[in-house]
Amino acid sequence: MAATRSNADPGLFGPDSVTWQAHGDPMMWIAGIRALYVQALHPRAVRGVTQNSDFRRDAWGRLMRTAGFVGTTTYGTTEAAERAGARVRKIHTMLGATDPGTGERYGVDEPALLLWVHCAEIGSYLHVLRRSGYPLTDAHADRYLAEHRHSARLVGLDPEAVPADRSELAAYFDRVRPELAAGAEAHEVDDFLRNPPVPPLLVPARALLWRRVAHLAYDSLPPYAHELYGRPAPPPATVTRRLRATGTLLRAIPARLRWQLPPKHILSAMDRLGPAARPAPYKLGR
Repeated sequence: MAATRSNADPGLFGPDSVTWQAHGDPMMWIAGIRALYVQALHPRAVRGVTQNSDFRRDAWGRLMRTAGFVGTTTYGTTEAAERAGARVRKIHTMLGATDPGTGERYGVDEPALLLWVHCAEIGSYLHVLRRSGYPLTDAHADRYLAEHRHSARLVGLDPEAVPADRSELAAYFDRVRPELAAGAEAHEVDDFLRNPPVPPLLVPARALLWRRVAHLAYDSLPPYAHELYGRPAPPPATVTRRLRATGTLLRAIPARLRWQLPPKHILSAMDRLGPAARPAPYKLGR
């Protein structure tokens, strides 16, 4: 087997990491939508989005910016990842939100809010990948969470304060759960994800494809989230079957074809490090 180029920068994670392999999976798109649903259940966090973002009109742009950040921090050089983190931190320092009930003004860079966004995102990635059949063992899952203390640092968190394994992540969600609620902003996000604005020519595609993806992401939420949103979901076994079927279908698309979608971070990483840097599930067993 060819080795990666020893003189090239592997970035924050590198080809030997769980993150490098897992983030090449196409189910990451569904996991990203699930993360938005989870994040919207924290009233203070979701206000930071609704009061500062034009996500209703720029859905695709927002999605691509998020994908770009994840791709850069996973597959880019160390310098590129650090620059991406610095941009996010700078933007956060300039933004605030107002509690409509109390009039309190607060920054979106509060550590508690950054931690919620991080855990909702990384927890969703891990949940959807495993539940859809991606071969992550418990040990892999713990390694994945520990690795993402790197990405937490990039957005301004103290890595030592970030859950580093499954038990710590579960304890975190148990601790935060009493603070969660599906207020007007959360339902606005829900409505948007189910029916995002698209050009007239794409309306049939929205009905055929997007809504199925959004429904699957919603259905994969934990039961307490369904209760808060007030919309039921199919039985968990049914959701798991659908996630596995979707994962099987998407993974049947040749990786080289999938990776042609912008911003092509994986292909750039392989050009930089050599073909042996190609992400693949079987490499997790090494």
